[in-house]
Amino acid sequence: MINYRLILRVVAVILLVVIAFMLTSIAWALLDGENGTTRAFLLTALVVAVPAVLFLLIGVRPEGEVSTRDGFLMVALGWLAASLAGALPFYLSGTIPSFADAFFETMSGFTTTGASILTDIEALPRSMLFWRSLTHWLGGMGIIVLAVAIFPILGIGGLQLIKAEAPGPSVDRLTPKITETAKILWLTYVILSVTETVLLMTAGLNLFDALTHTFGTMATGGFSPRSASVGHYNSAYVDGIITTFMVLAGINFVLYFKLVTGRFASLLRDTELRVYLLIFVLSSLAIAIGLHGDRFASFGESMRYATFQAASILTTTGYATDDFALWPVFPQALLFFLMFIGGCSGSTGGGIKVIRVVTLIKQGWNEMRFLVYPTGVFRIRINREVLRKNIVYAISGFVILYLAILLLTTLVVAFSGQDILTSLTTALATLGNIGPGFGRIGPTLNYAFYPSWLKVFLSVIMMLGRLEIYTVLVLVTPRFWRLQ
Repeated sequence: MINYRLILRVVAVILLVVIAFMLTSIAWALLDGENGTTRAFLLTALVVAVPAVLFLLIGVRPEGEVSTRDGFLMVALGWLAASLAGALPFYLSGTIPSFADAFFETMSGFTTTGASILTDIEALPRSMLFWRSLTHWLGGMGIIVLAVAIFPILGIGGLQLIKAEAPGPSVDRLTPKITETAKILWLTYVILSVTETVLLMTAGLNLFDALTHTFGTMATGGFSPRSASVGHYNSAYVDGIITTFMVLAGINFVLYFKLVTGRFASLLRDTELRVYLLIFVLSSLAIAIGLHGDRFASFGESMRYATFQAASILTTTGYATDDFALWPVFPQALLFFLMFIGGCSGSTGGGIKVIRVVTLIKQGWNEMRFLVYPTGVFRIRINREVLRKNIVYAISGFVILYLAILLLTTLVVAFSGQDILTSLTTALATLGNIGPGFGRIGPTLNYAFYPSWLKVFLSVIMMLGRLEIYTVLVLVTPRFWRLQ
């Protein structure tokens, strides 16, 4: 039976976590004398804290693990509640006058999509830009994973929450206690974030720019306080730092724990990591070849822009250093191909994920072998271990649902009057949590022209993509609510 009081208690914790981080933006407001935005943040904190405290009082102090059904409902409601609360400062301050636009921008932040409705980013107060980027950083590793780290205070077990929220087909326990796993993941996330921030400051960025771009990089989100994105700095050094950390953010964070604990052999035999890096290297090289002599004169310059954009799209970050809508057709086609793949499972990246692509390719190869050897026994091996059939079936089901939702979203966007390229890449960019696409949502453009109803619809699609589809879709099945 669904424990609604427990669900309210968990959602309350998530809202309080969001408020706590939101209030850090006031520092920038006070520094710049932004009285209006300061009031908006404080009013939001008050409006959200009152129901959150009531939810805590209504809830119970449970024992044991959260059930699977409770986990699905908590994660979906938690993400929705966080986005609604996070949109209030934009709306109350008048920075984004339409609540539908504010909700879209905030959902895009928390889901690390990076799709924006802002037409003049530099015109926003710094405190609002900081909060906008901070939603990336919180959503990257997961508000739920952060909440799980503090759940022992409430007596709540969090494994089912992490299973429902974590991006990828499986969740590994790093330690016997799931709360310790959550703390290790967040500690890794923080260390990498601090490292990138320091490096960007050595490249000449001020603290504000370094932090906001770190938030977008480590979360593979793509929000930048500059309208020209990373291209604003026109620096090969900055490009190199952000490219490196985008690639690092697209790797399964569990592997960093294994690296620190000296389990190097497990890294070398990790199938997904090897394929992920191979895709990045080969696609970067191919894009550079396509750019050389056409868009850029030297091959070195071509490689600089190719590696950055390949990393940005593969990891679903969405940053840009050049308008790839003006690139030759072949490099554009490669970027379009990368939009389908995404990062590794257990990373902050979106998309289908490399491990699923590898599994389906191996399954397809096995099916061809069956045609030649009908009585043969062929197994799929990942990391030198045989993959269970139920996992292969789950991955197949996920990809079919992913493509079905992609086609449905394309039709809905097309219904609003958009051309097929804009419609398809809007669907890809929102479901895959990428941000920019082609057509009217290219890297130098935005989503402001869409009607409010479509922005709300695309916000739901972004959440579907971030929570791996099953977590949200299972809630609309009658059987989910009938089970006792």
